[in-house]
Amino acid sequence: MASDRDGRPHRVAVLLDANALMAQVQFRLDIFTALANLIGAYEPVLLACVRDELCGLAAGRGKNGAAARAALALAERCTLITSGPPGATVDEKILYHASTHGCMVFTSDRHLRTALLAQGVPVISLLGKQRLELFRK
Repeated sequence: MASDRDGRPHRVAVLLDANALMAQVQFRLDIFTALANLIGAYEPVLLACVRDELCGLAAGRGKNGAAARAALALAERCTLITSGPPGATVDEKILYHASTHGCMVFTSDRHLRTALLAQGVPVISLLGKQRLELFRK
């Protein structure tokens, strides 16, 4: 693993989508440990608009509402940032931040994954509900 000038391990920024955080509850997968096993040291990053999306989902009932409420608790472990052009959709803001800041994105959204890979952004996705996979173009 590469190191900084101070000798500390270099931490890769991983931008988390709402469905990535909800996977912890939906599939009983410890996403933070799974990410560390896949890529090593990393910094979990969450866009404010993704947190807002989770808040909206958390107001609902059923399994998705419960998963979103648990995801909001997990979001506390992430670095919260505001990024992206005003008026853009959540996916557009994720794409903007990832492509301009050189970070990976953890999402299970097929359309977002395709757009990210087209821009050369590495994507981590859940495969088979139990395993994470890193995709690069």
